[in-house]
Amino acid sequence: MVKIAFDTIYAHPLPEGHRFPMLKYELIPEQLLYEGSITKDNLFQPEICEEEIILWTHDKGYFDKLIHQNLSASEQRKIGFPQSPTLTKRELIITKGTIDCCRYAMEYGVALNVAGGTHHAFKERGEGFCLLNDMAVAANYLLKNKLAKKILIIDLYVHQGNGTAKLFENESRVFTFSMHGEHNYPFHKEKSDLDIPFKDGTDTETYLQLLTDTLPDLVKKVNPDFAFYLSGVDILETDKFGKLKVTLEGCKQRDAFVFQTLKQNNIPVAVAMGGGYSPDVKIITEAHCNTFRLAKEMFE
Repeated sequence: MVKIAFDTIYAHPLPEGHRFPMLKYELIPEQLLYEGSITKDNLFQPEICEEEIILWTHDKGYFDKLIHQNLSASEQRKIGFPQSPTLTKRELIITKGTIDCCRYAMEYGVALNVAGGTHHAFKERGEGFCLLNDMAVAANYLLKNKLAKKILIIDLYVHQGNGTAKLFENESRVFTFSMHGEHNYPFHKEKSDLDIPFKDGTDTETYLQLLTDTLPDLVKKVNPDFAFYLSGVDILETDKFGKLKVTLEGCKQRDAFVFQTLKQNNIPVAVAMGGGYSPDVKIITEAHCNTFRLAKEMFE
């Protein structure tokens, strides 16, 4: 059974201008339940991640600032959200959700987090709407508990996973792979183990061709026993910030190819949603729901 992590803390602690992009976290499970793609048995609600586990990845000084609401005004501007206890709690729940997804993925082949993919968070700071790096924390959890020997992080968000790349730059057991917009945020890129930058206006055919030419050989080379997949939908042609020209169907084909490649190689995968900023929230929701539909169809 495909398991899906969700939490009930959404946009409420944020200022009005930040709430629209957060609506998808409510709409995705609602839509999947409404159409019958999933049942409530597929859903689980994570607890709060323990401090000890967070500190395998993040600095204690930074973590304490989050817990005690001591971020400076400059640090909050870099993150993009004003600090609040509710927002910190939400990040801790999201992170635990990704860890729990790892366990379920090992049992069922795949598990998905309705949120997550906070790949701009560094060891000692947050940025780009990311406080804690959920996939990095989960990867270190797997390594620390000897649940995986080699991990592949497939980051197909339109923005480079700079925090993830930096966190694992000296960790040979984690291979970071990022396909992202060359001229998009972050404007200072870190060095992933493999970066594929796209020119503005890259279309569906070009995008999918590069992915299909790269991923199977990369899986053979890295030979991971676990994978993370950040399936951001800001690659869509409708996205306000993505600068790419990938269609909704192309985004679906991307997800199907990633799942097919990992399943064929018996590699369990934990999936997080990442970004999506199309003006019409229905398009964002549909693109994300496609990821869940495909996972359920292909792994059950």
